Amino acid sequence: MPRSEHPISRNDISDNALKVLYRLHNAGFDAYLVGGCVRDILLGLQPKDFDVATNAKPEEIKALFNNCRLIGRRFRLAHIVFGRDVIEVATFRGHHSDDEAPANNLSKQNDEGMLLRDNVYGSIEEDAQRRDFTVNALYYSIADFAIYDYANGLADLEQGLLRLIGDPEQRYREDPVRMLRAVRFATKLGLRIEDETRKPIKPLSGLLDNIPAARLFEEFLKLFLHRRAEANFELLLELNLFQYLFPVLKSALKNPDSLEYRMVRQAFVDTDVRLNEDKGVNPAYLFAAILWYPVAARADEIILESGLSEFDAYQVAAADALSRQSRSISIPKRFSLPMRDIWLLQLRLRQTHPKRAIRSLSHPKFRAGYDFLLLRARVEEDEELAALGKFWTDFQQQSPPVPTANSDAPARPRASRPRRGRNPRRRKPKAKQGE
Repeated sequence: MPRSEHPISRNDISDNALKVLYRLHNAGFDAYLVGGCVRDILLGLQPKDFDVATNAKPEEIKALFNNCRLIGRRFRLAHIVFGRDVIEVATFRGHHSDDEAPANNLSKQNDEGMLLRDNVYGSIEEDAQRRDFTVNALYYSIADFAIYDYANGLADLEQGLLRLIGDPEQRYREDPVRMLRAVRFATKLGLRIEDETRKPIKPLSGLLDNIPAARLFEEFLKLFLHRRAEANFELLLELNLFQYLFPVLKSALKNPDSLEYRMVRQAFVDTDVRLNEDKGVNPAYLFAAILWYPVAARADEIILESGLSEFDAYQVAAADALSRQSRSISIPKRFSLPMRDIWLLQLRLRQTHPKRAIRSLSHPKFRAGYDFLLLRARVEEDEELAALGKFWTDFQQQSPPVPTANSDAPARPRASRPRRGRNPRRRKPKAKQGE
């Protein structure tokens, strides 16, 4: 599609991406914008990032850019770093072959067909066939400003279809995360998952068990922190995928009237509202909401079995829940520690004596714990929780601001330390024999 027939202009492309494209082009290599950035501009959306595809090998790319670092074991990529902006550059991928390949062309699959290593290079036509969805196989050339479509992605965009390239079952086996990406692209772009693309998802959903927990954490953030949390939740449930992200909720979410289902759904609804109002959402709060009822149920069991105090039982239950959850989604400590605080604050916020209330108000995670209490009151439709939430709402308005480490309030005077010197009460020990 020549420049005169499409709306993409260089004004739509970041300056750093243009620098990368032109340097590759001027060095004699092919250079294309590819994937989501091309797709989004065609749909009138602002691209989140810009990816580049080229026939230059990773080592050749690194030789052109001093600000380049090579990453990836499964597939070698070049990251061109401009401060906080990173332009990802990938060498054209080729088809797998049983023939003897060069030493730098490495490909490996496991027994389920998942690609463990994919350093097989090829032409732009082969690269297009290796991409996941047709709408992501669109290339914008810096040489002639034309769009190259090798998989009928433009036609699918016009029809509102999300279609996998190649045999869907094989492509899902190569990388099961494509099932999550299908959900995310469908809701983000308002596309319908094409029937043949949708059909294998339920039968193959168990392949997500083979995905590293750290990678699923990144997919969780993409699914639920980009203004489509509720829609993604509903579609993941429908396609039998959500249970592999949170196995502890597998049976509870089958009942839309269960507290677990209502809590998770309401948390995602609130997340969309906040993001649409340009407010932040802490993943720790979202994880705390998703796992709250399993933690509470486990704490009750521990109290009955061991006789531990409620506070200690919740500590043990929290550790147990996080340990079990880390087998599917790895939650970094910067989020797991605040999650514990939010859960334990649900116990502390029941203590409304003025002195204890003031101490709770000074807790670093008080606001998150308070918001979580209000969320529980709405989900459970419980009058006692609602009354407790009102108490804390009123108490915050009546109480003076609590000094924090960043406030201008005068610091509490430190007690003077005794001067170092001889303690008259201490006697010099007698010398031992032989000293």
